Amino acid sequence: MKKEIDFKKAIGQHTLLYGEINTGKTYYTAQFIDYLLKSEYISPADISVLDFAPALNINNIKFGGKIKDFSKMSLKCKYLPLEGEIIPPRFNARDRKELFENVCHNYKIATKSLQLFNENPTNFLIINDLSIYLHLGNKNYLLQTIINVNTFFGNSYYGTKIKSSFSKLLSLKERKRVEFLINHIQNSILTSK
Repeated sequence: MKKEIDFKKAIGQHTLLYGEINTGKTYYTAQFIDYLLKSEYISPADISVLDFAPALNINNIKFGGKIKDFSKMSLKCKYLPLEGEIIPPRFNARDRKELFENVCHNYKIATKSLQLFNENPTNFLIINDLSIYLHLGNKNYLLQTIINVNTFFGNSYYGTKIKSSFSKLLSLKERKRVEFLINHIQNSILTSK
């Protein structure tokens, strides 16, 4: 990471980690939850978790992962349910049609969970892999959700390694939407190896 994260200072702020795959985004997000529960004694009921990351293991290489893979303590928090499995849109598509089907599938799941959060918000919102929502979701709705909470800590893919010949437009759209958030979230941190 180019910039060390002071978890204590992240409380009361909005923090976005963004970067390439395998740069610690999910790990640091999970560590923040552990910090809240262990060091700050925040009630798990005050911490909402939206985990949009697909479980990925391709050719025995693990990409990203879910928060619970890095923090068993996080399971005490208020996980908002996902009505279905998130599909890695580019990895599980053979053509543009399948890519679009995957993105639509994920959008429905992510949108429903985000709406559930907004109906019953908590002071702390954690989102893992928010780029899944941004593929089709409303960036302004997401930003307003983030602004409305006391503390936000989330992460997003922002790189070039996940690609295919038919996903260039999706990758460009994803990049622009993440840049929108970077420009509007006070504590945006680029992760790197």
